[in-house]
Amino acid sequence: MAASTPRCRRCRYPCGFRVRACLAYSMKDMPVADEASRQHVLDGYRIVDSLPEDTYQDVVQVAASLCDTPIALMSLVDRDRQWFKAQLGLGVQQTDRSQAVCDHAIRSPEQLMEVPDLREDSRFADISVVTGDTGARFYAGMPLVTSDGVALGTVCVLDTEPRTLTELQRTGLQALARVAMRLLDERKRELQLERDAILQPVAPVASQAVADTGYHLVILEVQELAALAERQSERLLGRNLQQLDQALAALVQGPGNSIDRVTDSAEFIAVLRGPDAERTLQSLREIAQQQHALGLTVLLGQAQSTGPDEPIGQVFLRAEVALSAEKDRYRQRLA
Repeated sequence: MAASTPRCRRCRYPCGFRVRACLAYSMKDMPVADEASRQHVLDGYRIVDSLPEDTYQDVVQVAASLCDTPIALMSLVDRDRQWFKAQLGLGVQQTDRSQAVCDHAIRSPEQLMEVPDLREDSRFADISVVTGDTGARFYAGMPLVTSDGVALGTVCVLDTEPRTLTELQRTGLQALARVAMRLLDERKRELQLERDAILQPVAPVASQAVADTGYHLVILEVQELAALAERQSERLLGRNLQQLDQALAALVQGPGNSIDRVTDSAEFIAVLRGPDAERTLQSLREIAQQQHALGLTVLLGQAQSTGPDEPIGQVFLRAEVALSAEKDRYRQRLA
């Protein structure tokens, strides 16, 4: 890049692009395509707010070593925040989405985004990671993209000096993002297999209920599990979750009813049938509200069967949509 090249009026880089062709210019106000659908896909992975896992930490360790940076992140771009499944060198678990360079990166899912000097880019010059103690100057991030082309977040690196990556580092960072995405997909498959194991035995009983009054499928999920693990001791959190498990099990009794907790998570799946199903559902809502006293936020999504031909898996998907809507409202209340 020649030093004599005029600087872009948008980002001030001497890159040689005309303003109309400049990526910084075109992406300034570009919305994420179908954000509601993207968010629902992210919710389906049940990864945001999950507990730390060594495999993801390994990804950011390798990213930092490969790119020779003090900071590396695996960032998931959630409703109003970016949340870090793994991080090295930043020291926080999440930041506001309005402060996230990764929010810009996911707008071009197939491209590695590289910003040689954040301070010289009008999009990022005033964000906290640049102006605060971190003093970030350089950013490079490769989106985490599903097989359907949905960008969930990034594997990214930051440095405190202006710079660029080598071609080998760019190729390596792209490969690490693919590795991280495969880890996410495998985790999602394992969750789905366990859900299938939970739902399959109750499916015939639930279908039988359709001829009567139908059945309700309920998903309850404790929010911000990773943050809870930091605020509470592991022992206290485990005891609180066990008490919740016992309270839910005691409530969901009766012929055809069932409730199970998904292993290594704070997700519960219940099937309610019979004339008391509506009353039991209301009691579940009340128990969820009561958990605030223990420092737990429990959200609930539910769907009712529509007919004998509707597979129980389809009812579960509708309950997931309802749970996503509850998460939307929850994050809005926190804003």
